[in-house]
Amino acid sequence: MTITELGRLGGGPPSDRSTDLAVHAEGLVKTFGGHRAVDGIDLDVRPGEIFGVLGPNGAGKTTMLRMLATLLKIDAGRAEIFGADVAANPHVIRQLVGVTGQYASVDENLTARENLWLFGRLQGVDAPRARRIATELLGQFGLEEAADRPIAQFSGGMRRRLDLAASLITRPPLIFLDEPTTGLDPRTRGQMWDTIRGLVADGCTVLLTTQYLDEADQLADRVAVIDHGRKVAEGTPDELKTAVGNSALQLLLANPDEVPTAVEIVRRVLGSDPVLSPEQGRLNVALDQADLAADVLIALRTAGVSISSVSVAKPSLDEVFLALTGHKTDRNHETGTEENR
Repeated sequence: MTITELGRLGGGPPSDRSTDLAVHAEGLVKTFGGHRAVDGIDLDVRPGEIFGVLGPNGAGKTTMLRMLATLLKIDAGRAEIFGADVAANPHVIRQLVGVTGQYASVDENLTARENLWLFGRLQGVDAPRARRIATELLGQFGLEEAADRPIAQFSGGMRRRLDLAASLITRPPLIFLDEPTTGLDPRTRGQMWDTIRGLVADGCTVLLTTQYLDEADQLADRVAVIDHGRKVAEGTPDELKTAVGNSALQLLLANPDEVPTAVEIVRRVLGSDPVLSPEQGRLNVALDQADLAADVLIALRTAGVSISSVSVAKPSLDEVFLALTGHKTDRNHETGTEENR
């Protein structure tokens, strides 16, 4: 049965817009008590792309993903996966989606091979085929030598690779990756990035949540920025950076008490306000042209504002997020949402 045929099973006809999309969501809402963890999010993910959902802990990323994967009830709004309604057809959705959560779901008392075989059997794969698939996935993810070792002896990166392999037992066309590199060292993160790119090259679509700016920048074709349960921006990484400015002037003032004076000077010279960093005395100034940095620096020196350090560079996604939300992605929200429980 094809993806399109699966999507047409029950639940009425898909919307015209969703038939060409891997994910189509309108006005998604999830409430815990009196708190809206997801507050009216719209989302469109195209087949064959890596779509990044960027935000800090508690922003609503995991809750949204769990709703799309049928693991949490949708309180309001609607969502479709390849045209299949998520609420009306959970059994169909589960055939279309593979999910890798933030924490490895493997059994530490079993070997890697036994874990993959077990996942296959739980998903209805007959025993001989489950063994073949397990062997293939162990090779694909570079785990052949550790195939018969207990998971308790695995490193964090090996566990994450095995967890991702388990989500591919039935070769679903859509993979949900919820912060797949959390807690990994830089080398292992790079290996995971290569693995994710390989999934897309093999025909998968990936919806990736992350709080790492560099991860979204490196992997995602398009990025949705989420904060406090709401989508605050969407576009390619370059589009989001350009929206902040073609260049960014980063200033660290010698005296944090001079920040108000510096803000007034930037406003007078450029006609716009700088973004204040949580770090005392640091300002990020969006520039339409890099040579405008000289005008700002001359004005600050004329006013007697002392600067400890200065740099001009293309804006990073960190500056984008800071400009959009007023804080960095590593801030911990204490909201009591599903993500923080």
